[in-house]
Amino acid sequence: MRAPPAPRTAPLLSRVDPRPCAGPRVQDVENDMRSIGEMARDSGLGVSALRFYDRAGVLVPAWVDPVSGYRWYEPGQLEEARLLARLRRAGMPLADIRLVLASWAGADTDLVRKLLTAHLRRLEQGLSDARSEFSALRALLDQRENHMTSLRTATVRLTVAAPELGAALDTVRFAASTDPELPMLGGVLFDIEGESLHVVATDRYRLAVARAGVTGHEGSRVQVIVPTPLADAMRALLHGEGPVRFLLDGDRVALEAGDGQVAGQCLDHDFPDYRRLLPQAGDRRALVEVADFRRTLETGPVRSDETGTHDLSLLRVEDDGTVTVCADGDAGDPGRVAVNRAFLLDALAAAGRDRLVLELAAPTAPIAIRRPDDEGGFSILMPVRLHD
Repeated sequence: MRAPPAPRTAPLLSRVDPRPCAGPRVQDVENDMRSIGEMARDSGLGVSALRFYDRAGVLVPAWVDPVSGYRWYEPGQLEEARLLARLRRAGMPLADIRLVLASWAGADTDLVRKLLTAHLRRLEQGLSDARSEFSALRALLDQRENHMTSLRTATVRLTVAAPELGAALDTVRFAASTDPELPMLGGVLFDIEGESLHVVATDRYRLAVARAGVTGHEGSRVQVIVPTPLADAMRALLHGEGPVRFLLDGDRVALEAGDGQVAGQCLDHDFPDYRRLLPQAGDRRALVEVADFRRTLETGPVRSDETGTHDLSLLRVEDDGTVTVCADGDAGDPGRVAVNRAFLLDALAAAGRDRLVLELAAPTAPIAIRRPDDEGGFSILMPVRLHD
């Protein structure tokens, strides 16, 4: 294992700033070394990822300013950073990456070759296992009758209040998928049953549900996936206070609001059974002031995920019902839950309330964000597994 480079001190300090209490200047450091921002730009690793790899002892900066804590890297460390980025994109575990970096510059490359070969074999075996499992699943799907087909071939005429439908679409829109490999998630599900319309969106990592009351539908349950662009066009019509009409005829759907109308074709896919994904009430609940909580998230500590591409917030509900955004040093706390910070901020904004209820259970259980005055509108976020 490589020992981290010894911190540089006095030899790098070119002169003392004559201003009172200004302290030493690091002009030579700035001339000869890369700042963390420059290293991020040139290596392909984000700033938060570089901080994470420093804390993990994988890529330690050559010098850290003792006053500001700012990290500086030697020119030769750029090659290591680029190598690290390649290995992480290939999914190599951090323990193996440490050994590769420690052995890369040596004359004997046998260990590096063995580690690369072993990881490639793991990937190939994992792909082979996945292909076998998916083949079995496809066979099961071929044998299974598609009971959802009847839910998409109905004729529906119903009325819904424009403000209710608009608020429902606003609540779920952020969770709609943009992944072209999963077209069945590239829209908003309209789930009509009795006097209720549930609109649902998910991209696998987050799911949002909202409810609006309807009149005029007395038949059985009907589900239809409205493509995201069409759902956005529907939302643009919902600027009045009166009722609007939602029309479904086979694979065609339309919304009429006053003199305006938008129409289009539904997605010919089955939406996942979202009711099975809904979490039970969490063991720990906290009522948060959204504005204050957003500021805490935006300015509070974060850590990088395993890919180095997303900032994570570590949350814990205290015994008094408050939520703490934990420092990265608290990562070993079994009560904390890691969540994608950007996803959580999106969910808070979409909920449209000054106060919200956060429900946390186990570190591997979904996080629920609920409206205290509306059980029909909520979102859930999948937690991020930490490898400390």
